[in-house]
Amino acid sequence: MERGQQERLAPMAREVAQEAGLEFRELTRIAATVGPGSFTGLRVGLAFAKGLRMALGCEAAAIGTLDGLAASVDADGLVAAVIDARRGQVYWRLFEAGRPLTEPQISPLPEAGDQMRKLADGRSVLAAGPGAHLLGDWPAVTAIRDVMAPDLAALARLASRARATCALQPLYLRAPDVRASAP
Repeated sequence: MERGQQERLAPMAREVAQEAGLEFRELTRIAATVGPGSFTGLRVGLAFAKGLRMALGCEAAAIGTLDGLAASVDADGLVAAVIDARRGQVYWRLFEAGRPLTEPQISPLPEAGDQMRKLADGRSVLAAGPGAHLLGDWPAVTAIRDVMAPDLAALARLASRARATCALQPLYLRAPDVRASAP
């Protein structure tokens, strides 16, 4: 969603719980994607997850958005999870057989493509995520999956293996665009 996350999130969670036949009090773990991504989206989602965790007294699991995107595609080889970070930059992380080969990165698009090409070392790369199409011209990228958001089943698998945490901290890879106004 571009806008309106804060108004829609709680009703969406209630609808999903109802469809699953669950009461919130039955939850034992809350999982949240921690970024990178939209500053507002991350803050809204994490605030909601923290509030639920505190109200229910359950565990929390922090899942990287790029990890969730990579886990959302069925691939044995190299997967580059990619999000358009705007201004000619991408958030990205390279995985092999589901294991991360890099830390989450933010890079100008040409630099990201060059780094991935070097890491791929002649092997083909599947690009997945809402920014995958931006890598369509790079020689190492042989397939593109425009996954707009991590698959919920993939997030559930990651959350079941993740270490429980009390701290759901956002992963910001760059400073926000907002600046304090002049006095």
